[in-house]
Amino acid sequence: MNPTTIEIIGASLFAIAVIHTFSTKFFERLAHTQPNHAGLWHLLGEVEAVFGFWAMVLVVFMFFVLGQSEAVAYVDTRNYTEPLFVFAIMVIAASKPILVLAGRIVKSTAALLPMDRQVAYFFTTLSLVPLLGSFITEPAAMTLAAFLLRDRFYTQGISNTLKYGTLGVLFVNISIGGTLTPFAAPPVLMVAAKWGFDMHYMLTMFGWKAALAVLVNATALTVLFAKELAAMKKPSENGPPEDMPFWVIGTHLLFLVSVVVFAHHPAVFMGLFLFFLGYTSAYSRYQDRLILKEGLMVAFFLAGLVVLGGMQAWWLQDVLKGMSPTVLYYGATALTAITDNAALTYLGSLVEGVSDEFKYALVAGAVTGGGLTVIANAPNPAGFAILRHYFNDGAIHPGKLFLAALGPTAVAVLAFQAL
Repeated sequence: MNPTTIEIIGASLFAIAVIHTFSTKFFERLAHTQPNHAGLWHLLGEVEAVFGFWAMVLVVFMFFVLGQSEAVAYVDTRNYTEPLFVFAIMVIAASKPILVLAGRIVKSTAALLPMDRQVAYFFTTLSLVPLLGSFITEPAAMTLAAFLLRDRFYTQGISNTLKYGTLGVLFVNISIGGTLTPFAAPPVLMVAAKWGFDMHYMLTMFGWKAALAVLVNATALTVLFAKELAAMKKPSENGPPEDMPFWVIGTHLLFLVSVVVFAHHPAVFMGLFLFFLGYTSAYSRYQDRLILKEGLMVAFFLAGLVVLGGMQAWWLQDVLKGMSPTVLYYGATALTAITDNAALTYLGSLVEGVSDEFKYALVAGAVTGGGLTVIANAPNPAGFAILRHYFNDGAIHPGKLFLAALGPTAVAVLAFQAL
């Protein structure tokens, strides 16, 4: 089928948006050299704004090419559940009581390991928290892990190599760590019901392999940087205990679990989220600043990806259809780096009459490549937004992130292809 004019425009704008994500430093430099329009250049230099901006350009084109009613209908018929969910879960997971609870769990687990406290905490954060993502969802796990790593390590001025190495392992481990269940990883969620991916299937075909790869990745990075980690300043054990009542933590945890349970029902979980905002205002003494701005920017990024991604089916489906299972696995891993992996598996699910090998290869490839770029997996922009201020010039270099994620990705390849 020949693509329409607007489909060609949509594919072109998608390609421009991908290139833009690799060029944000160019716009930051423009902000310094052209101060009269610094605000605009700073906006275009924000990775989280890229896809939302080019989605707006696409809609403007649609107004002129197709007319107002068609353009509005297209925007109205997109599914924005994932951006809304990521926004809500990011803000709740990053609230002070949840972070206190997560810190206690990681600290208690790390205390059981026969190694330096800082080293053990680092290893536990990069291994246990991504695997918890199979139950609390990947966006929540990403938010928790990024804040724990930020507060314990990134704020201490760790080396640039360790910053990127940690980010690469974090992104890959979150992407594969959510595959123990059929409801936590966005690319699995897209196909689970249609293809019958139940709990038993996920554990036997994906879960144990993913868990092994997560542990290998966390262990390798911890061993490589053990000396630097052990030399870092350790938090005092003699300070006053965190003044956080159990009932406050329990209430926040209830909100978190409730939003996860109703993740497919935006009217319900957004209602719960608004109730959560009211609750935090009523008990503000137990709160820090909620990350509403960061959450909204990540939601804007993902919503833009939804709008632009809807115009890619005409070429992406044909590409997937023509691949053998082995080629599909590596093709999906590569395509995920330039498209959202949930969109990739969704488009693959529209192909009828595919084999079980095709289904496994597509999903395994999608989660394997989920750590290579910021756009590869829905939770990545959340980690990006939380940690990017601790990198040089407040920006994460996409090429360095890609290189940092190659090693952990190779471990995931071995786990899903060789085991």
